[in-house]
Amino acid sequence: MELPALHLIPNKKLDKIIQFAFGTEDLRFSVGTTLVAEIDNQVAGFAFGYSNEMEERINDVWEQAVSKVDLPEKTALFTDTETFPNEWYLDSIAVSPIFRGKGVGTKLLHSLSERALKSNKSCIGLSVDLQNPLAEKLYSRIGYKKVGTTTISGHKYHHMQLEI
Repeated sequence: MELPALHLIPNKKLDKIIQFAFGTEDLRFSVGTTLVAEIDNQVAGFAFGYSNEMEERINDVWEQAVSKVDLPEKTALFTDTETFPNEWYLDSIAVSPIFRGKGVGTKLLHSLSERALKSNKSCIGLSVDLQNPLAEKLYSRIGYKKVGTTTISGHKYHHMQLEI
């Protein structure tokens, strides 16, 4: 994601913010879902998402995390709405470089349907950078369809959805 704050926050402080946010019960168990793919006892990849009505609570957790490090009070990671109504939103997905090309991302994407249905959602949404056609091609191959274009922190993304 092209978030302006990420260019201003030193890596050590960003690591602390991430550790705090994912260390909270809210982010891990209440409002969000983290899926982890492991290969040979190593983290091969992860996916994180939530139902659209949880976006504000997710952002609150991140704001609390930012407040735990020495940054200007008004430092905001997320300033725009990312989700569309009535969807389970794939916020983040990443595959470790050593496991890329082994189907980890595809397996994670296929496992999202169960999470969405548990949240009473029949649609999974995501934002893909217009500058990342390979990711968009992967999502399209799995069945995601472009349903709009959105701007997040001044950067353009295609919003894609998969009906389940």
